[in-house]
Amino acid sequence: MRCISAIAAIILLGGCAQTESTSADRLAETGELIALSGADAGARNACFTCHGLDGMGDGDGVPRLAGLEAGYLERQMIAYADGLRQHAQMAWIAGRLDNAQSRAVSAYYAQLPVPTFAPAAIPGMALYDEGDPARGLPACGDCHGTRGEGIGAGNPALAGQPAAYLAHQLEQWRGARRRTDPGEVMLRISQVLTPAESLALSAYAARLAGGPAGLPHAAASPAAHRGDPRNGVSALPLHEPESARTAR
Repeated sequence: MRCISAIAAIILLGGCAQTESTSADRLAETGELIALSGADAGARNACFTCHGLDGMGDGDGVPRLAGLEAGYLERQMIAYADGLRQHAQMAWIAGRLDNAQSRAVSAYYAQLPVPTFAPAAIPGMALYDEGDPARGLPACGDCHGTRGEGIGAGNPALAGQPAAYLAHQLEQWRGARRRTDPGEVMLRISQVLTPAESLALSAYAARLAGGPAGLPHAAASPAAHRGDPRNGVSALPLHEPESARTAR
């Protein structure tokens, strides 16, 4: 009787181990384990501590990752690791993830659900919708969508991003502290915009409704779309030490 009980216990333990292993494998494959644990970057640097369990950011300086294109997110991790994007904490984290881990966590955030942000229509903004041909400024909506949903792998969604984050990214582009746009489109745009226009555009884009990426866009100019997912994500997290902020 004791022998039978011992065998049953071994079988049960084996079943539990198999279940735990399967669960861990699933987490690793989807990137969820990296997002929740930080992998080799450590628990203090786990993605969710800044970007939230839902990947929606903090509504201020930390961007939403949920629903952004996976290739775009992966390319940002590479850019941080290579120094093409300047952010002390993200560079440190990205440098400790291998290619497979970066790809997995990017795919995980890409598949997270994203709500519609502004159910009520907001007044249009000419600079966003039409650009300024006299200054060579294309319409933001031509690449990022009239709803801020993003068009194509290289043009991320702006809807639902914090206005402060978007404004900070324009500053980064303006000062050439972000060098991930192969056509230097954002560098040129950011240097033509006035600081007041940058703030206004950031506030407007942050309030857009968003929606599924890649939907038809009447005003879009296909030639203006960037197919290479090498333009921007992440301001300094609020909890980052001041020394890291001033070291940029």
